Amino acid sequence: MLSAGAALALGVPVAAWGLMGQQNYDGLPASELDYAYQPWGIGDGVAAVVGGLALVLAGAGAAVLVRAARRGALDRRWWGVLGPLVIVGLMAGVGWRILTAGVVGANIGAGMLIILGTPVAAGLLLWAVGRGVWLATRGHGGDTGGSGRVGGVSPRGV
Repeated sequence: MLSAGAALALGVPVAAWGLMGQQNYDGLPASELDYAYQPWGIGDGVAAVVGGLALVLAGAGAAVLVRAARRGALDRRWWGVLGPLVIVGLMAGVGWRILTAGVVGANIGAGMLIILGTPVAAGLLLWAVGRGVWLATRGHGGDTGGSGRVGGVSPRGV
């Protein structure tokens, strides 16, 4: 489960970055454009292949996790951790393309991404970490069934 979750969470940003391609202003050569951050020296063809492979990896990880959740091998509450991580990964992959876009003048998209996207990504990451820690330490119990057990721990110490 851990490797499938890692494949999903790490494959999404690479897939978004690779499949989106470099977002330069049309009409001018790259040497005459302004960049908030210089893009990596990777061609769009190589990035697309890497993005495609990452998409397949993320899809395989998602398929394994969905199947495990349907069979009951994965506690469905873990989707509350994986979902925000996938969203942050998508934001990171697309965001890197926005930050490295070649423009004429100021890259307003980069500024908006930093101002608005950073707090959203930080909040999602904090949620995912907090929820993951809670599930890993105290969230093992499902229905208490009247046994007095809450979260997998007996309040009476028995």
